[in-house]
Amino acid sequence: MPPIDIPVDTLILPGLNGSPEAHWQRHWARDNPESRVVEQHDWTCPEREDWLAVLERQVDMLGRGVWLVGHSLGCVLAARFAESRLATRIRGALLVAPCDLDATEVLHPCAIKFGAMPQKRLPFPSLIVGSLNDPYMPVDRLQRTAQAWGSDLIDIGNAGHINIASGFGRWSAGYDFLELLKERSAVADVTRGRLFSAAGVQQGLSLN
Repeated sequence: MPPIDIPVDTLILPGLNGSPEAHWQRHWARDNPESRVVEQHDWTCPEREDWLAVLERQVDMLGRGVWLVGHSLGCVLAARFAESRLATRIRGALLVAPCDLDATEVLHPCAIKFGAMPQKRLPFPSLIVGSLNDPYMPVDRLQRTAQAWGSDLIDIGNAGHINIASGFGRWSAGYDFLELLKERSAVADVTRGRLFSAAGVQQGLSLN
């Protein structure tokens, strides 16, 4: 039988240096055929505009709504994508261990050209999964970032950078977090629909 063509609905966004084969993001792509890793041309010296252009092409080619699953700098990329003309195609974003650009600059001097940390509220639902001892994101900045982005925040304790070095290879709990995001997004959609409906009723009443 010919292979079944499963449409892609999830784009996986690795961070600096990409995600090696044992990383949970690579396991995710292998375990979920509807997922695809967005491969950047330069993993070691990321430039914001280059990475954004690659992601925009991927979203544009799919031509449908997609979920984003980012790790570290991939989360910052997702936040920057909020300013893209294609941001309306993002159904939601699971943002795992987002890195703070100032902290990352200290750990990897002059390696990343991403400008300042995004501070605008994201126009799509988002869930941040963070750690209490992430060297790339102090807890106070994690909380401020979640607030600025309008993201729900879940900390999973002392989990380092939620990568291979901190014991996260195949990470099945990550799938649960995406499902949680989808559930919350669905509830939010229903709530918004009720608000719009109520507003329409109120407007109709006011015209009578």
